Formats: sequence, C-alpha cells, structure tokens
Amino acid sequence: MKIILVGYDGFMGREVRACAARASGAEIVCGVDPLAKGADPRCRASFDAVSEEADVIIDFSHHSLTGALMDFAEKRGLPVVLATTGQTEEEKARILAGAGRIPVFMAANYSLGIATLTDLVRRAAALYPEGEIEIVEQHHDRKLDAPSGTALSLFKAVQEVRPEARAVTGRSGQGKRQPEDVGIHAIRMGNIVGIHEVMIGTQNERITLKHEAFSRGVFAEGSLKAAAFLIGRKPGLYDMKDLLKEG
Repeated sequence: MKIILVGYDGFMGREVRACAARASGAEIVCGVDPLAKGADPRCRASFDAVSEEADVIIDFSHHSLTGALMDFAEKRGLPVVLATTGQTEEEKARILAGAGRIPVFMAANYSLGIATLTDLVRRAAALYPEGEIEIVEQHHDRKLDAPSGTALSLFKAVQEVRPEARAVTGRSGQGKRQPEDVGIHAIRMGNIVGIHEVMIGTQNERITLKHEAFSRGVFAEGSLKAAAFLIGRKPGLYDMKDLLKEG
C-alpha cells in the first residue's frame, strides 16, 4: 500500500510515518506539508510538486487544505482518508461532493476504542431517554478546534436516538438546564493526547463512559487500517462504522 501523507511533518504525520515503518505492506512514498521545517526529500510544499504514484492519501494536516486536497485526489483518482477536523460548512460540502467521485473515509477519531465508545453512548442514550447527558473532552494545549471533532461525533450519536437533542457548548451565566440540552465541555492542558467522557444521569443513578488515549500512535494505526479498507472501494463516504462491520 503506497501512501501520500498530507501533514507529513506535523505531530500526527510523524506518528503515521513511524507506524507505517513498522507495518507490513505500508509505504509512505511522499508527503505534502506547506509548514514543513525539515529538508526531507520525500516532503513537498504543495500538491503541484507531487509526481509519485500511490494507492491512497492520508490527511493529518489542517482543514484549510481541504479544497486543494480534494482537487488533487479527484484529479489523480485516489481514495482519501480524512483525519483532520474543524472543517467549515463549505469545506464539508466540498468533501461530500468529492465522495460522489472517489472513496472518502472521514472520521473525527481513528481509535477503535472511540468507535466502541460511540456505539455504547448511542445505546445508553436510547436506554435512558430521560437521562441528562454531559460530554467532557480533554486535549493538549496546542489543539486549535473546540469542542473536538470526537466530542461532536459523540453528540451526533446521541442525536441519532434523540433527534430533539441540542448541543450546549460550555455553560455560563443564568439559565436552567433544559431537558434536550447536551452539555459539551472542552479542556486544553499540557500534553493530553485525548480523553473523552460521557455522563448519563437520572435522579437515581449515573453511568460514566470514558475513553483515554495514551499515545497518538492509536490514531495512526487506525488511519492505516482505514486506508487499507478504502483501497478498491466504490466512490462514497465511509466511516468507522463501516470499518467495524468488516471486522
């Protein structure tokens, strides 16, 4: 599996490179990173400079590259694993349009543990229709978007079984909690890799579902699994549920 890695010199780009070096059958043929500081000959400053043949693209860059990335992927007919979060509505629309022409795998989090957590949250929210739900996410102090894409995906899992659910990001001032509210809270501190906690409570009990990532390697491993899954697929938008169905 030959991979073009976007965000080659970033924190996650380095994790993917290390993971691919250990994996059997995975090769990073080149990278794209406008912010790269090193002199790695495999890294390009723009998509225009990429001439290498590849099977798939993995993106761990910044959502501002979405348009150029999708243009390049469609031109080359390459499937894309999107592991970048924080896209604007316009960028999301561009991704959706591209998925009509090439296979696109999009997930807020590439940990299989988070996929399991999401399934449990969906089931628990359905079992406790009157339960109050709060989501707390913690990340390192360099993360740009808040709430995290994973926290928002957990909220969407709640919405699947509670269509009336309303996201309340943070809480301040005067105002009583409404039954449809789902609080989402972001903590930014130090070098936290990623902690997501979902609390579902009634007047008599509380369930706490929590996932903690100890290393960014878990996201790199997941992105490589998603890349292998995507090769040979028909155009469309895929996610972690599709990967889990494949076993």
